Amino acid sequence: MSNERTERPDAPTASNFIRNVIDEDNRNRKWAGRVETRFPPEPNGYLHIGHAKSICLNFGVARDYGGVCHLRLDDTNPEKESMEYVDSIVEAVRWLGYTWQQGDKNHLYFASDYYEKLYQFAEILIERGKAYVDSQSAEEMRVNRGSLTESGRASPFRSRTPAENLDLFRRMRAGEFAEGEHVLRAKIDMSSPNINMRDPVIYRIRFAHHYRTGDTWCVYPMYDYTHCISDAIEGITHSLCTLEFEDHRPLYDWVLDELAQAGEFKRPLPQQIEFARLNVTYAITSKRKLLQLVTENHVDGWDDPRMPTLVGLRRRGFTPGSIQLFCERIGVSKADSWIDMGVLEQSLRDDLDNVAPRATAVLDPLKLIVDNYPAGSEETCSAPVHPHHPERGSRTFPFSRELWIEREDFDEHPPKGYFRLFPGNKVRLRYGFVIECTGCDKDENGNVVAVHCNYFPDSKSGTEGSNNYKVKGNIHWVSATHAYEAEVRLYDRLFAEPQPDAGGRDYLTVLNPNSKRVVKAFLEPGAAVMNAEDHLQFERHGYFVADKIDSQPGKPVFNRIVSLKDSWGR
Repeated sequence: MSNERTERPDAPTASNFIRNVIDEDNRNRKWAGRVETRFPPEPNGYLHIGHAKSICLNFGVARDYGGVCHLRLDDTNPEKESMEYVDSIVEAVRWLGYTWQQGDKNHLYFASDYYEKLYQFAEILIERGKAYVDSQSAEEMRVNRGSLTESGRASPFRSRTPAENLDLFRRMRAGEFAEGEHVLRAKIDMSSPNINMRDPVIYRIRFAHHYRTGDTWCVYPMYDYTHCISDAIEGITHSLCTLEFEDHRPLYDWVLDELAQAGEFKRPLPQQIEFARLNVTYAITSKRKLLQLVTENHVDGWDDPRMPTLVGLRRRGFTPGSIQLFCERIGVSKADSWIDMGVLEQSLRDDLDNVAPRATAVLDPLKLIVDNYPAGSEETCSAPVHPHHPERGSRTFPFSRELWIEREDFDEHPPKGYFRLFPGNKVRLRYGFVIECTGCDKDENGNVVAVHCNYFPDSKSGTEGSNNYKVKGNIHWVSATHAYEAEVRLYDRLFAEPQPDAGGRDYLTVLNPNSKRVVKAFLEPGAAVMNAEDHLQFERHGYFVADKIDSQPGKPVFNRIVSLKDSWGR
């Protein structure tokens, strides 16, 4: 879209116009100061990062105004919904840190709880001449609906009397007709420029088992009819939804106004307010496409750490705080935009930097042998748990004759400006000793398999003698004798292009082949005692989390959440 823009991490925060609306309502005492919002997902899939914006907005607004946000499962489509999805939604919202409990009142609702009431309201509309049973085929209705440039044409069944419509509708409920034989339509205006107002379908026949109501019903209400009534039943004041529902707002208002005129609801009625949905680069949020990724095994399930689902982000290691911070930074506006993935990643860094303990890990190990250190000996080195919080104390780890270092920290024939290990050069082992490289061992193919060095006993970090050594290189290491071997999964963005499905492109063609790499790593001993979902920073490599599914006591599996710096930035 030509009016879309990409927000970079340093872009100004968008204003929240919704709070301005609420402030004005409060000044006018429209709701007597009451603020009730709702988050109403359909339980037909797992929530994703786009839903997080709506969750944070609805629950955040209610919290800040001393109100309450309802969690409502809009379960009016029995063919696609299940309790599995309900459970995942409830857990995701709770994980993000929000509650629908207010005092002793539990504001968890299901649209299916209102089926009887919704049906009764439909009969009221029929009796008032505001709804009729249409017996056209789906194709006939589509043709007669018209287009953006052509007015719709009235159904030949539009003139049925209320008595005829009521009889047919009750027989629909009784199961006397086949699917598609009849529908119930609101009687509004077939010439309306808004196609949504051209006698929209509000009930259809479905012989489908509902995960909550079983086979009780064979007529099910449509979303546009159900949603506004559910808001009114629950006393919602501000119904916040994404921009694709803007053209549906006149129907929302029409249904509630008709029922208010019938004496079913008191005014003021809930008001729908639309905001721009969240589009994040290097990700897709279409449920259909996410399902394809899962069913065709392009990812390892809904909770694959590369997925934009909340279960995936949680397993990746994103924190509730980082997602809330992200949503605060992007703000709320009416303008469609693409938010750069870097904004989300930086929010995670900012959330974890001050709290995550540090540890050393070697992800691409190369053996380093300290030839002049006594075999079988060891001594303790120490480092801060967090460099900016000395009150958190120190962590200790052993130094021995054989160490692991990163392979990229040695180059037999280094380029200019290379300050790490090469024959004849000195570097400091971080938090340890200064060493001088003396050479390396190679295999029959010429590959370096071990590096040799000598250490300077009086150069240990934290001792007086360490100040006598001035070196430019500082490399990470762990004791080969004491290090824990661990599986480390290096995750990156799932797609190689910012807008994977732009212009109708097959998004599968731009999957990032390097979105997941699994390596055998060696960790300092203390890192192996991390609990599932504990976060830490592997110095130099980024932020990591112990995988909550595959980690075992003493044998953690670590997921890289994000690197220390944005390697994708332009």
